[in-house]
Amino acid sequence: MSEPVREIDAVLFDYGGVLTSPVKHSIAGWLAADAIEPESFSHTLRAWLSRDAEDGTPVHRLETGELTIADFEALLAAELRTTDGRAVAPDGILGRLFAGMRPDAAMFALADELRATGLKVGLLSNSWGNTYPRARIDELFDPVVISCEVGLRKPHAAIYELALDELGVPADWVLFIDDAEPNVVGARAAGLQSLLHFDHASTRAALAELVPGLNPHPTGVTA
Repeated sequence: MSEPVREIDAVLFDYGGVLTSPVKHSIAGWLAADAIEPESFSHTLRAWLSRDAEDGTPVHRLETGELTIADFEALLAAELRTTDGRAVAPDGILGRLFAGMRPDAAMFALADELRATGLKVGLLSNSWGNTYPRARIDELFDPVVISCEVGLRKPHAAIYELALDELGVPADWVLFIDDAEPNVVGARAAGLQSLLHFDHASTRAALAELVPGLNPHPTGVTA
């Protein structure tokens, strides 16, 4: 009886929302703590993330490193409204927005298990000035591709191609995992296999279909 065949040779992980707790939970906590009207934030975010917009929005420029964190925070604060009519203080907005985001120990363990099977594991992240646990990710992931450091951003093909070059694996043998559908679609258009992440359990189960010997069930890892 033949051994089952592995269907991928590498996995590229997004960071925020995949290797961490959901970003939306952190955002919700920030909106409540700073008394921000949620609609003022969601309206701005929709406009600045629009797939129809040229790469000139503040989000796009922040992700590629063209816009400083301080300048982005000033632009964002100007678009927001508070529930009590106070002006929004720009300093530290991004730090407060991401303050509730925590590394997901189960997802880090999954990446480690995949590497132990012989797969390459890499990181491909759009950064909003995030502070990454660099020692931890540099030890586990190779390559580590962060948008503001390379001047490229998802879902553009060039950043996937850069990550593939550094992985040294053909696109159709790489699985890309992200919690944002446009980035998953962009990866697929660049020739990668792709998976929309919802939670550790479903992502692990999907990977177990592609990687023989990977336990398909959560192992009860806690943060």
